[in-house]
Amino acid sequence: MTDTPALPDVNREWHLAARPVGWPRPEDFALVEAPMPTPGEGQVLVRNLYVSVDPYMRGRMSAAKSYAAPYELGKVMQGGAVGEVVASRAEGFAVGDHVLHFFGWREYAAFDAKNAVTVDPQAAPLSTYLGVLGMTGLTAYAGLLRTAAFKEGDVVFVSGAAGAVGSQVGQIAKLKGASRVIGSAGSDEKVKLLVEEYGFDAAFNYKAGPVSEQLRDAAPDGIDVYFDNVGGDHLEAAVGSLNQGGRIAICGMISVYNDTEPAPGPRNLARLIQTRGRIEGFLVGDHYDLQPQFVQEVGPWVASGALKYRETVVEGIENNLEAFLGVLRGDNTGKMIVKL
Repeated sequence: MTDTPALPDVNREWHLAARPVGWPRPEDFALVEAPMPTPGEGQVLVRNLYVSVDPYMRGRMSAAKSYAAPYELGKVMQGGAVGEVVASRAEGFAVGDHVLHFFGWREYAAFDAKNAVTVDPQAAPLSTYLGVLGMTGLTAYAGLLRTAAFKEGDVVFVSGAAGAVGSQVGQIAKLKGASRVIGSAGSDEKVKLLVEEYGFDAAFNYKAGPVSEQLRDAAPDGIDVYFDNVGGDHLEAAVGSLNQGGRIAICGMISVYNDTEPAPGPRNLARLIQTRGRIEGFLVGDHYDLQPQFVQEVGPWVASGALKYRETVVEGIENNLEAFLGVLRGDNTGKMIVKL
């Protein structure tokens, strides 16, 4: 075992105390002091430096069957994290290495080294491996290029466009030859960011008026691709503006994640017959075969500044829950990250 630096006696970690009904409440969670974990054979002990909080985590807080196992009550939660190896009993991992893994929501984590991926802090800031060069970036890339079958000249509409995924979708579309990219966001400040920094051709504040009307104004000739992060009225508006052969990729539906009753579906789905349109949901986990291609293509865009990104950084594990709730409220611009 590689020498271990002095470690604290306890490890703070977030547990799910109760399954939220509707909007999560602070009493549904508990910040617990647990014993410091010890790595077994083939394992590493990692001090987490950055932890990711993401909308999909809301689904794992419910007991309902989904694409990921529910969080267990009274147990530490999981999520993406980047950290430094502080002890290793695994070949190929040394103290001081930086790794990407899925054991966030805690200060220290011991786990099988096969679940860690080494990352280079010299090639890009560590936090980017949770966002623009991580799972959120691959989500944007796979959803736009594979699920939505983007092609040069398409008119693209992105909801939640100032978020970590949406902002990257719009920029990738522009870099790959979209004729027009439109985004929706929840504030005038975010709308300005989309146009002035991310290079969207048009953007609108969905709180300022009916989405369908604002989308028609922004895309008078219709849209070919809709990348859906929101659902609800945005999805209905997109169906209404879809051109013949249009494609809709369903990434998320944050507008309904905390609903206690089933949300009504779009009322205009019959229009898909007329347009021969297609709606397809996707999960990034089905597209990890694209990871090498994604890093090869997007990495240089990030390094050169051709693809811009924002991060909203919250400090301290004690603020992990508030950062997560902030994502559900839309407080973040770009990727929400907790710095430990």
